[in-house]
Amino acid sequence: MTDSVLTPGLDKPDEFYARLLAAHEGLSKAESDAFNARLILLLANRIGNLAELDALLEAAKRK
Repeated sequence: MTDSVLTPGLDKPDEFYARLLAAHEGLSKAESDAFNARLILLLANRIGNLAELDALLEAAKRK
């Protein structure tokens, strides 16, 4: 499962990163942290598989 986690899946990663940064513009540190928490929970809900989420948590620790 780790291989699938690390395989690039975004067709436009730079565009997504720019949009992510833009979403944080004007937010305080606390607001930015809260935004990130909400986004993480939304993405986790979208993935929906606990084993896959565990693999993602482990991959994030290594990077």
